[in-house]
Amino acid sequence: MNPLHKEFILTLEGVNKTFDGFKAISALNFYMDVGELRIIIGPNGAGKSTMMDIITGRTRPDTGRVEYEKNTDLTRLNEYQINRLGISRKFQTPSVYVGHSVFQNILLSLKGDRGVFAALCHRITPSETERIHNVLTTVGLAEKSNWKAGALSHGQKQWLEIGMLLAQDPKLLLVDEPAAGMSDEETAKTGELLLSLEGKHSVVVIEHDMAFVRQLGRKVTVLHQGTVLCEGSVDQVQNDERVIEVYLGRKKKDKT
Repeated sequence: MNPLHKEFILTLEGVNKTFDGFKAISALNFYMDVGELRIIIGPNGAGKSTMMDIITGRTRPDTGRVEYEKNTDLTRLNEYQINRLGISRKFQTPSVYVGHSVFQNILLSLKGDRGVFAALCHRITPSETERIHNVLTTVGLAEKSNWKAGALSHGQKQWLEIGMLLAQDPKLLLVDEPAAGMSDEETAKTGELLLSLEGKHSVVVIEHDMAFVRQLGRKVTVLHQGTVLCEGSVDQVQNDERVIEVYLGRKKKDKT
């Protein structure tokens, strides 16, 4: 039950979404605290991406409530309006300006209404320079500020895109499978980066790599058939018989 005294940054209650007869989201209830880092896992088709689409306005639910902070109904807003509220999403495949420098990528992402040409040609203020430096330090790319983004490794491009979102100063950051395709070292650094954002931002991480989920060590929500199957610590969900049957157990069978 939703404790009314709690301050949630995100609330989904009774959310349903059907596509051509397929129920992608079914009576979904989800609550997230301000400043929390939450992990969402689930088998393919569990509704993870659809849930993110609904939060960001790419898809509208058929029924249900999607509330941001205090009484902001996200179902009445479009993607642009939701982004301006401070909700940013990172997809699995990094999307950066490969022909521009790492510094310029962050510059292009700073809050403002100017286009690419105007952003690159205007006189950068000391406060903007400091902001860009702080973001690059946070994502571990300060020493590669002058590198072309296209020259970065896959993991470094992922960090740069996270930095591009941080430049917009989001309150809620949605990150889709950030460790996919990374080396062990890059994966560990990604985990450290996401943990460093906790408290300053609210962060939702969708992930399949259970070793990475264990590294993060935060509350896990398990989705199955578009609804919450269970929630708890990594140990709790890994030892839950329902999770073993519908997700973890199935994954082990696929690998044998």
